[in-house]
Amino acid sequence: MKRTFTTITLAAIGAGSLIACEPKESAEARSLTFEATPAVTAALPPASAAVAARFVIDPAGTAARYRIREQLVGVDFPNDAVGETKEVNGVISADAKGNLIPAESKFTVGVSTLASDKQRRDGFVRGRVLEADKYPTVTLVPTSIKGISMPLPKSGSKAFEIVGDLTVRGVTHPTTWKVNAEFQPNRMNGKATTAFTFADFGMNQPRVPVVLSVADTIKLELDFSLIPDPSLKK
Repeated sequence: MKRTFTTITLAAIGAGSLIACEPKESAEARSLTFEATPAVTAALPPASAAVAARFVIDPAGTAARYRIREQLVGVDFPNDAVGETKEVNGVISADAKGNLIPAESKFTVGVSTLASDKQRRDGFVRGRVLEADKYPTVTLVPTSIKGISMPLPKSGSKAFEIVGDLTVRGVTHPTTWKVNAEFQPNRMNGKATTAFTFADFGMNQPRVPVVLSVADTIKLELDFSLIPDPSLKK
């Protein structure tokens, strides 16, 4: 597969860590047998005739999160602020030759449900950083992949890279994800990670009184589970 799925949409999620406001398918894939709940594909449009293999996010095994290093006033050591959401949806499609179909591959993350261990931080991230009322989702469109091709393995594990265009608050920026995946006959589970700066998406690095410093590098993680689209099963 010259182009393939990328871990998903979390992009701006990373911005989340911002403030710690308190100190304290190929034909082979299509023939797989499995069961999937209707929720997996309920929001997805039908596949076009060009699609030979399509994989969808299984919400039961997927979560997106950000990590960012911060130093709080009155605390002697830095810590990572972490925010997470399970509102992740997506699909990755390939043609009969195993090539990615960008027009039919897209992932979204709902940023209105991002939550960390501090409600004040969450309100700041959703409201001032991500402007969730205006931009309720972050999107990722995969553009290429390195280190893996179709048909996907049925067992074992593999590391590879995915490149995709990430859009946050209307700004699109290319991102590269490091992926470690484990394969089963009817499922692929794994973790994908990437990093970027606030400036990459036109965001200002936060400055608040209770935080001495916030790192400029935002790390994003996606724990994902992908399964073949039941609608393509023969």
